[in-house]
Amino acid sequence: MNYPNRITKQSKNTLYGNRGMNLEHELNETNNYYLVNDIAVIYKKPTPITITKVDYPSRVEAVIKEAYFKVPSTTDYNGIYKGRYIDFEAKETKSKSFPLANIHKHQIEHLEKIVKHGGISFLIVRFTLKNTTFLLETTKLIEYIKNNDKKSIPYEYFEENGYIIKDKFNPRIDYLSIVDKIMEG
Repeated sequence: MNYPNRITKQSKNTLYGNRGMNLEHELNETNNYYLVNDIAVIYKKPTPITITKVDYPSRVEAVIKEAYFKVPSTTDYNGIYKGRYIDFEAKETKSKSFPLANIHKHQIEHLEKIVKHGGISFLIVRFTLKNTTFLLETTKLIEYIKNNDKKSIPYEYFEENGYIIKDKFNPRIDYLSIVDKIMEG
């Protein structure tokens, strides 16, 4: 419904296409803060797609009607910080645990290769029910997968093996303060 001054009332329909967008938006703002303040250069990777059908009612109103993924995407973010390569995946969950179905095997293998070659890789997981965000190093993710046959990682595992990322004003999700601890050993 449209109101005066272009204010609109949102419908109650749940849109699932933007799940995780709050975390992604905050990470993008954080990464912009890091870039503007010359702290790090970390970007969201674009999803590689091939467009096969476009509707052109006019040049400025072109609409992609059909596309497919070129190759499976690796992870969400990568860049460089203090001379070290950084690569990570970001996920939000409304569950009390992190479903392993939320991260694909090829993504886990990619994160593992980053560590093998001297980079720093991890997951950032936000548990929306608890309003808590964690950084979990890839080594701890792999350790859990190898030693458990469960389909999800319990919240308690993140508490015991991950790092809580406290919300701040700027940067919003200061995950590099945790990366500093990881780099120190």
